[in-house]
Amino acid sequence: MLERPAPSALISAWLGDFAAALEAGDRSALPDLFIDHCFWRDIVGFTWSIETAEGLPAVSRMLAATIDSARPSAFCATGEGSEDNGSVEGWFTFETASGRGTGHLRLIDGRCRTLMTCLTELKGFEERVGERRALGLIHGSQKGRKSWSELRAQEEAELGRTRQPYCVIIGGGQGGLALAARLRRLDVPTIVIDRHERPGDAWRKRYRQLCLHDPVWADHMPYLSFPDDWPIYTPKDKLGDWLEMYAKVMEINFWGGWECRRAAYDAEKEEWEVEVGNADETIILRPRQFILATGLSGLPNMPSIPGAESFGGELHHSSAYQSGESFAGKRCVIVGSNNSAHDICADLWEHGADVTMVQRSSTLVARAETLRAMTSGRLFSEAALKRGLHTEKADMTFASLPYRLLPEIQRPIFDQIKIRDADLYDSLRKVGFELDFGEDESGLYMKYVRRGSGYYINVGASELVASGEVKLRKGSIDHIEPDGLVFTDGSKLPADLIVFATGFGPMNGWAAQLISQEVADKVGHCWGLGSGTTNDPGPWVGELRNMWRPTAQPGLWFHGGNLQQSRFYSRALALQLKARMEGLATPVYRQPAAVSEGA
Repeated sequence: MLERPAPSALISAWLGDFAAALEAGDRSALPDLFIDHCFWRDIVGFTWSIETAEGLPAVSRMLAATIDSARPSAFCATGEGSEDNGSVEGWFTFETASGRGTGHLRLIDGRCRTLMTCLTELKGFEERVGERRALGLIHGSQKGRKSWSELRAQEEAELGRTRQPYCVIIGGGQGGLALAARLRRLDVPTIVIDRHERPGDAWRKRYRQLCLHDPVWADHMPYLSFPDDWPIYTPKDKLGDWLEMYAKVMEINFWGGWECRRAAYDAEKEEWEVEVGNADETIILRPRQFILATGLSGLPNMPSIPGAESFGGELHHSSAYQSGESFAGKRCVIVGSNNSAHDICADLWEHGADVTMVQRSSTLVARAETLRAMTSGRLFSEAALKRGLHTEKADMTFASLPYRLLPEIQRPIFDQIKIRDADLYDSLRKVGFELDFGEDESGLYMKYVRRGSGYYINVGASELVASGEVKLRKGSIDHIEPDGLVFTDGSKLPADLIVFATGFGPMNGWAAQLISQEVADKVGHCWGLGSGTTNDPGPWVGELRNMWRPTAQPGLWFHGGNLQQSRFYSRALALQLKARMEGLATPVYRQPAAVSEGA
């Protein structure tokens, strides 16, 4: 009986056959290399976009359309392959005409089920790291020589005034700063515009008890990891201080206290006219690339309810809520039942308020510690680090999974979570809290990428709801009176404070406000996969719509998501921007509309 080859040998053999087929231009060899229901996810390597081809015909089309411009070569297996339940996995490196990349491969019976190719650097424009790092000092004596701080001050004084930036980033949260740091490394002149005075203020100015719900191992910024004693769940003010330090250390040109007032694209000049201003002056910037890094969502969703103007207490959106310190003994109503609503309810309860949550629709609830143990911990945890899954490798591993496959991976995990935390779910149902686990039972992450809402990562507030410490009301609000809310069934809920934790509008709402509704409509939906589920209309796209890749509006880009996504995809976006600045050919491949497996 012949001994089965080692996983690494199988990976190397497949790469050799794949390279030979590419060199020979032999598309007829693809059925021997790929299973019928295969996936190829490319992150800027071949397509100058982020695209997933689903099924052998789609893979063949994408390869045929990109191979001449990409000119792939130098496929080389790296590290040790592995095998689990008949699936062989392994890593490789490759080159294209413009750059170098990392790839991942999953084989079933010697044929590819999933292929991921990801560009990691541009040839001739590599980051100045390691042996390429700057000297920092010119030895010897030189009259009139400027110090590092003087040169840095000169750059800050000139950029945007006597010298135009190539990129303007609107939004200086973790997304904007991560991208700016990447661009700094690539020598792309960039300015970050943020209405807050200091980096990190967007976090500092939120409600008092806000913290990250993702664990620390997933939250590192590019190039600069948190210390190894950093808390698992980062408090907002601590994160704000870290981001402020990050902006300084990474030498980011951060214009705090400035607002973008309008932006317009000049198609003839292929540049933007961006009006920014602060309390003292107004400036027109003329970048070639305009990036909206304003967070996952758009403008606050503030429902229009009759009688709101007559309310005698305080009424505002959750984005304006900061602390429950002044509401001890007051009747506080929080409309909504997702993350912000729960956090605000808990904060008000801790300050002695009489708190009621108004639930309008079902909510997915999952304990933070359970998610850490059963979902994110596989890639982002101390245990993962001990297995050799450093941040870069964990990011790549996660990126290697096509979105189409995630529901089938997530469903059995959430079936286990339902059993593990049955006590919590039973206690919530007993008080009438309406639960769901996604429209197809696929869990929290799928809700997040489809719609960016509809869930609560429980860090303690669910127990307050279950115990009745935070009261629960269901139903729709008909109107507001001076002393409370009236529901459509005629019942009334007295209130001194009403907070609408009703989420945010679509991300392209910022494009409508800053540029025009015409451009926002031209770009279309941002975020979501086209799954056809609530708030994620079809057709199926297979990637997060308009995120980190070219949009229908030249020179307009969107960058957002959680810290893990900001870290990983900021490189993909930065490489696209650098390539354009340097005049490299960047032919963009786009999947045909309504991508479907086997199409």
